[in-house]
Amino acid sequence: MFKRRWLRLLVLLACLPIGWLAVAQLTRPLAAEAKSQYEDIRLFSDVLALVRKSYVEDVPMQELIYGAIDGMLAALDPHSSFMPPDVYKEMKDDTRGEFGGIGIEITIKDGVLTVVSPIEDTPAYRAGLQAGDQIVKIGDGFTKDMSVMDAVKLMRGPKGSPIRITIVREAFEKPKEFELKREIIKIRSVKARTLEDGYGYVRLAQFQERTDEELAKALKDLRKENGGRLDGLVLDLRNNPGGLLEQAVKVTDLFLGKGLIVYTDGREEGSHMEFHARPGTEEEDFPLVVLINSGSASASEIVAGALQDHDRALVLGTQSFGKGSVQTVIPLSDNSGLRLTTARYYTPSGTSIQARGITPDIVVAPAELKKVGEGDHFREKDLSNHFDTEPLEVQPKDVETTRKFDLKETDRDDYQLMRALDLLKGWRVFKELQAPAA
Repeated sequence: MFKRRWLRLLVLLACLPIGWLAVAQLTRPLAAEAKSQYEDIRLFSDVLALVRKSYVEDVPMQELIYGAIDGMLAALDPHSSFMPPDVYKEMKDDTRGEFGGIGIEITIKDGVLTVVSPIEDTPAYRAGLQAGDQIVKIGDGFTKDMSVMDAVKLMRGPKGSPIRITIVREAFEKPKEFELKREIIKIRSVKARTLEDGYGYVRLAQFQERTDEELAKALKDLRKENGGRLDGLVLDLRNNPGGLLEQAVKVTDLFLGKGLIVYTDGREEGSHMEFHARPGTEEEDFPLVVLINSGSASASEIVAGALQDHDRALVLGTQSFGKGSVQTVIPLSDNSGLRLTTARYYTPSGTSIQARGITPDIVVAPAELKKVGEGDHFREKDLSNHFDTEPLEVQPKDVETTRKFDLKETDRDDYQLMRALDLLKGWRVFKELQAPAA
């Protein structure tokens, strides 16, 4: 018995150094990491103290701290940024759909301040600014090394005040100046109308707090206008810079009865989130064409990607912008805010949107349509000595006089929209051809 106790004690003593070694090996990297972080913070503190003591001018402490934070976030990605209290307040106003400015969504692309998209019915949109335009000057100041937040502050101002921006565009031989007047920007998120009998059109300008409710009402009104049914719908997401993730999910939910809409993934615990369609919330299964272009970003790409992956819609247009990252807005103690990229978006098929965008099922570039006059062509009846057709027992309907709705002139000039409408009409024709005879 005595011998057995000594053996147990020897085994225990033999194991103790191994355990201490394991603990030491685990804690050593943590201690080293903590020491490294402390040294980095000390370096920052030393520089701050030197600036405060020896810089040629006295700079307020807050200005130095804000500048340091700006520099740190600028080293991450174009969408992470620090917002001082006034800018943070304006950002919160933006998501409610009203703010002062010229009406463009901007980002930093390849180190250059770039237009993501002009917002419909704003000074920038009316002046002809386009997605992809590079802003090289605001007023007399060059934008090189300027942050998005600094550019936003420069472009905002009192209603009616003038602003001059200089644009570089591939189609321009040299930079072009645009003179604009600032307005209170009130973004109307949803616009809808009937294109032709049975065919609806919905334009989503941005994803705001009540976009899903406005869209549901618009679809209800379209059905009512068309005798209770829709033969097809065009959902226009062109130049839609995005907005609220929650609204992108709810809008998609209106068209999907089940399945994954989008998921996010990042480093932080809890960053993996999945968003699914809810059964019973979807609209009727009418044919759907989604329009996108290079100005369709973020939330727009979530909607287009989900509807495409689930074969619920045909996507038509050009490659989308490719903003597939999630920004979390974090309020800070002094009423400032931090916009930090925390995850990436993925479509239901697992495709990352980031820097790739959504590829349309049918690529159709914008085109300028030339009207052809009646005198530019002729038909059989215009030939001399043509013979007439035999009289019909039943006269065909005059389509022009039986239509309740007809295309607007502006719609006829929109080549991508016309191709989308052609698709919907062809869809209906093929469906009728495939229907079994009675």
